[in-house]
Amino acid sequence: MDTIQELERVETLLKPYAGEMRRGEANRVDVPLEVGQLKAAVKALVDARWGYLGAIAGVDQPAPVEQGGPAANGHTEVIYIFFQGAAAAALRVLVPYEGGSVPTICDLIPSATLYERELIELFGVTVTDTPTTEKLVLPDDWPDGVYPLRKSFTGFDGQQV
Repeated sequence: MDTIQELERVETLLKPYAGEMRRGEANRVDVPLEVGQLKAAVKALVDARWGYLGAIAGVDQPAPVEQGGPAANGHTEVIYIFFQGAAAAALRVLVPYEGGSVPTICDLIPSATLYERELIELFGVTVTDTPTTEKLVLPDDWPDGVYPLRKSFTGFDGQQV
């Protein structure tokens, strides 16, 4: 199948779970999901054998200062990127800093554990029921509640961690 056919196929597979899908680029479809639909959408891709999980990425989006909210009122956009040949499907979920979480997908895709651990320690995203939360990238003595890929992180003012 060619890229356009694969994009059409993934749109059909994910239509029951997604909001309005957009073609971000010629070979990519962006699929906005509510957190509650994430696992079902991933299962649909796995069951249909549509592609493979290439990455889970986080994008920090703090609340704008003019809205009166500190960065603590922002959210992280978690993007699950699947590839089928040259076609890419980006499943996008918004997770608020306070009280938000995503479910693990390790029971569907065991290798997702590495990406989930990165989300936990670098962005502070809670991943429920993930098999391990051991540090992957940061040193064991890294302070709790300090997330280096959030825009609010400015370093330690010359202190060593």
